[in-house]
Amino acid sequence: MTIDAKTPDEYISKLPDDRKEAVAKLRDTIRTNIPDGFQECISYKMIGYVVPHSLYPDGYHCDPKLPLPFINLASQKHFVALYHSGIYADKNLLDWFVSEYPKYVKTKLDMGKSCIRFKKMENIPYPLIAELCQKMTPQAWIELYEQNIKR
Repeated sequence: MTIDAKTPDEYISKLPDDRKEAVAKLRDTIRTNIPDGFQECISYKMIGYVVPHSLYPDGYHCDPKLPLPFINLASQKHFVALYHSGIYADKNLLDWFVSEYPKYVKTKLDMGKSCIRFKKMENIPYPLIAELCQKMTPQAWIELYEQNIKR
């Protein structure tokens, strides 16, 4: 499900009713807990949190005109997805998240390389997402990105 929106507020306004509250609460959780320096925007037709060109002029290696992506939030056809690039690039962060998840949610973690999928809105572990968001500054993400991902 692709949503054409110019702003995060517009994105949320276009969501089905059963997703609006969960995505709005996830957005608020991210905004409240993400370190200063990341910028909220629409990125890849999702709500995005990026390192702006003012902090990282090189931008994203796939398209340097774009700022460096970090977190994306999207309502997909069958789930809400939280894409966290830090989990993809930092095994210690991934291991921490995987070990903490069962303390918050009884169902099995549904996750890809950077994508955490929530099929049931009532199972979103907002306090865990808050803690995850606090774990990496823009500078730490830039360093990790340059070491592990940028070619």
